[in-house]
Amino acid sequence: MKNKNMNVLDRALAPTPKWFKILRSVGIALASVGGAIIASPVALPVGLVSAAGYLVLGGSVISVVSQTAVKTEEEM
Repeated sequence: MKNKNMNVLDRALAPTPKWFKILRSVGIALASVGGAIIASPVALPVGLVSAAGYLVLGGSVISVVSQTAVKTEEEM
């Protein structure tokens, strides 16, 4: 299996499977919604702003992990 010894940069630039592309888009959307709630000019309850922080964190992690998934030789 050729993909075993890839560094992070090679993994990020390699082709991504379809499922992980969808998951990456969902993660970006979650992070964007959380960021919009945090940056809103209206005073919001502390619980909502706290939950938005977790949305940003979770969305960011999902996006980064999904980007590093790589198609194997068999999937191409």
